[in-house]
Amino acid sequence: MALRKVNARDIIIEASDGADPATWAEIGGLTSVTINRSENEETADTTDFDSQGAYSQDIMQRGATIEMEGQLRKDDTDGSLDPGQAQCETNAAEDRVGVASHATYRFRYPTDTEWTVWEATTTLGEQGGGTNEKTTFNCTLTKCGPSTTEAVA
Repeated sequence: MALRKVNARDIIIEASDGADPATWAEIGGLTSVTINRSENEETADTTDFDSQGAYSQDIMQRGATIEMEGQLRKDDTDGSLDPGQAQCETNAAEDRVGVASHATYRFRYPTDTEWTVWEATTTLGEQGGGTNEKTTFNCTLTKCGPSTTEAVA
């Protein structure tokens, strides 16, 4: 077995349409992806006199986010968005509040045999650019509940 460095650009992130069975759309046009597996983590300080000056804590809540940045992609004939970007926009729609704000996403690298699956809320970021730039696409997924896995078909 040879261990190799993993290209960040090779990550595959897909958004579900919420149907059963789900139709998955890969999110295209990405230029940066950051997975933060400790976002929204909460701890309780358990240090006491018996700790003899050494800090102690318990993790009370775990959380995670994926921040995606990229370039907005639209079909030059009909103006339709990249299917994955469109699903992110649907999942972040103004009327998607409460439990309706939850959507399903999955991600992996090409050599992985399982997808990591998250139920997450979707927050769209700023869109724009300067004179000599392409329009940006920004989206943050905030995990809700535990991660699950599914086999790569």
